[in-house]
Amino acid sequence: MIKSSNLGYAYENGQDLSFPDIDLDPGKHLLVLGPSGVGKTTLMYLMAGLLSPSQGKVSINGTALHSLARNQMNRFRGEHIGLIFQQYHFIRSLSVSDNLRLRQSFPRKANDGQRRLELVDRLGLTDHLGKKVMALSQGQQQRLSIALGLIHRPKIVFADEPTSNLDDANCIKVIELLKEEAEISQSSLLIITHDRRVMSHFPNQVML
Repeated sequence: MIKSSNLGYAYENGQDLSFPDIDLDPGKHLLVLGPSGVGKTTLMYLMAGLLSPSQGKVSINGTALHSLARNQMNRFRGEHIGLIFQQYHFIRSLSVSDNLRLRQSFPRKANDGQRRLELVDRLGLTDHLGKKVMALSQGQQQRLSIALGLIHRPKIVFADEPTSNLDDANCIKVIELLKEEAEISQSSLLIITHDRRVMSHFPNQVML
């Protein structure tokens, strides 16, 4: 499903990063751990095709990501990859419902209202569907970011600190949701985290 080999990235300031090879089968999960500054988020961006490596390669379902043209990469990512960012990516002037509907529309997915309702209910956002994103609390925005990453049933989910702003109850909800969604869709999860509450739920781990 997801493979990387000899992967490296060179920053303009001269810092060079190299990463262990990853080989993750469909439906399997991996936590990426390590102190700040070792390149955990950089690795996620490389694996998702958001950055181009200085060396090595990444393939998903046999497709070599960095051989794709930009428009091909965007289409492939939109169809197959779910992204949950540490820094939220919303259209803040739109409502929760409209943000989810917009994400469903790319790439040409059905406007599945039932899917939206089920997902927001499981994330405790049902009462906030009509609210503008800017009216949400930080924890609610975190949960909306997770919903946006899962709404189109991707085959691989990359999540950067998905539980960092959540209390214990919502942290457990999100962990269970990620696992359930992965099982239903036979999706793979690659999660970057410092959160020890998450670590005990995903035994397959790599330390950078």
